[in-house]
Order: sequence, then C-alpha cells, then structure tokens
Amino acid sequence: MDEEEGMGVEEDVKYIEKFLFEGKEYIRRGDPTQASEKIYKVVEECIKLLAERENLPEYVEAEREGRWRSRLLVKAAGRLARDLRKREIKDAWARAFNVHVWGFHENVLGVEDVEQDIPYVEWLMNYVKKICSPSLS
Repeated sequence: MDEEEGMGVEEDVKYIEKFLFEGKEYIRRGDPTQASEKIYKVVEECIKLLAERENLPEYVEAEREGRWRSRLLVKAAGRLARDLRKREIKDAWARAFNVHVWGFHENVLGVEDVEQDIPYVEWLMNYVKKICSPSLS
C-alpha cells in the first residue's frame, strides 16, 4: 500500500475498512461514480495485502517495479483464489474491476448496479480481517 508505507497489518485493515464505509456512504447519497471507486479500492487493497501475506510472485514483482499494475492484480486474485481455495476472491476482484471500469471510468452504472456488488466486497473484507488480523474480526 503506497500511501501507508510502514503501517502494520491492523492499521492496513482499518485503512481498507474506511474505503468500504465511504463506498456505502456514496451509495446512500446516490453517487455511483465515487462509490465505484471506493469499492474497487477496497478489493484492490485486500488483494495486495493477501498477496504480500502469501508472498506471491505478483507481490514480489510489484515490489521490484515499485507499483502494482492491473495485470499483477488480476493474476494475484486468481492465484489467491486457487491457492487459498476461495473462489470468492476472484469473484470479488472481477466485480470490483467491473465497477471500476464501468462505474468510475465510463460512468454508466447506477447506484443499484454498484450496490449489488457490496456483499462480495464485504465478504473479502471480512476474510482479510479473519486471516490477516484476527483481533479485528
């Protein structure tokens, strides 16, 4: 996580939870564009945290390059889903990327389109809390 360099795992998880709260707030206010970006950010940061925890090759490459690219995130999501036997990880990534592209960049999704993906994002957030920071779950 670029902005929070040096933070511990519990602080990382709290930081990610803030995005989930903000995304839900944007949905409540009827702003699907900003909600889409926040929802995407939750999943992106969860994937990064899990990839680091599992020391995936994609994490190592991102560290070497000094940044995460979409190609590394999608590969990490797939590898995590396979290695941890949790296909929900890949499902959450696919949905988050979809709202990122169509809800944020293209601005064609409505609130209800973004809102239907919240349970997948919440599942991933709870999973990350459970395995990365049990004291917060």
